[in-house]
Amino acid sequence: MRSIVTGGAGFIGSHLVDKLLGMGHKVVVLDNFSTGRKENLDHVSGQIELIECDLSIKGDWVEEFEETDWVFHLASLADIVPSIQNPEDYFHSNVDATFYVLEAARHANVKRFIYSASSSCYGIPDKYPTPEESAIQPQYPYALAKRMGEELVEHWAQLYNLSAISLRFFNVYGTRSRTSGTYGAVFGVFLAQKIVEQPYTVVGDGNQTRDFTYVTDVVRALVTAAESTKSNKIYNVGSGTTVSINKIVELLGGDKTNIPKRPGEPDCTYADISKIKDELGWSPTISIEEGVEKILENIDYWKEATVWNSESISEATEDWFKYLGN
Repeated sequence: MRSIVTGGAGFIGSHLVDKLLGMGHKVVVLDNFSTGRKENLDHVSGQIELIECDLSIKGDWVEEFEETDWVFHLASLADIVPSIQNPEDYFHSNVDATFYVLEAARHANVKRFIYSASSSCYGIPDKYPTPEESAIQPQYPYALAKRMGEELVEHWAQLYNLSAISLRFFNVYGTRSRTSGTYGAVFGVFLAQKIVEQPYTVVGDGNQTRDFTYVTDVVRALVTAAESTKSNKIYNVGSGTTVSINKIVELLGGDKTNIPKRPGEPDCTYADISKIKDELGWSPTISIEEGVEKILENIDYWKEATVWNSESISEATEDWFKYLGN
């Protein structure tokens, strides 16, 4: 079996590479290292083919798709604020790149195509837990671009009979999550703060809850989707529960400080995972307590991460309040 992982040097992608190698696959990673780290793949450098390329521009990288069985399209730009500030970059990376990857897969007649979609397409949901049939109401360009990529996948499956599935990830956490770049995911922020013994910057009162799904559970969902015979389907991938930010602080241990609640953010993310359970037989296995313990065992990974505080977060999220406040 030959598999391509776009964004394979990233957080989820590098864990997926490990899983595929363990299954005996030949693995090709396509990455431009805008957010991924070569260090995430150092331990398998002799076992994979690693190609640095820009997927938003059609290039020689398309030749890698010949005689490929599975394609996992994980490459994308993430985070809210930079998508508001630089929407063009997000459309190139998350829409144009998805188009070119789909075309490469179609022309090479790959057997399976799995797209990493985002639960951010639900915006502020009307129902919890949130099923796949919920209204699509993106609040910012990142969410919109990921949804547009998902629509491309649906259309290619429908029109060109490409065997494809989209997985809507909720709040994925775990080892190797991003350490650099813009202000983003809560665990990356909190772990860097813990290392230097700064208080955790908790948004609002901290009672808001999130569906935190451990990265290896997400990787199992990706492989399970590829192994299935389903096509032109969308599935939520979540933990089946929702946990407050205050609970995360309690598990990590340490002091906290509160910063202003942000507009355009849901008070809860909570995936309805009954569809993926019923149709693919996948379910999560790692509790939030187990996941946090695994992270703390590897906390040195975040030693060089940006350390955020109330002042720097306020400055970084100025455009968040400016645009989403309406």
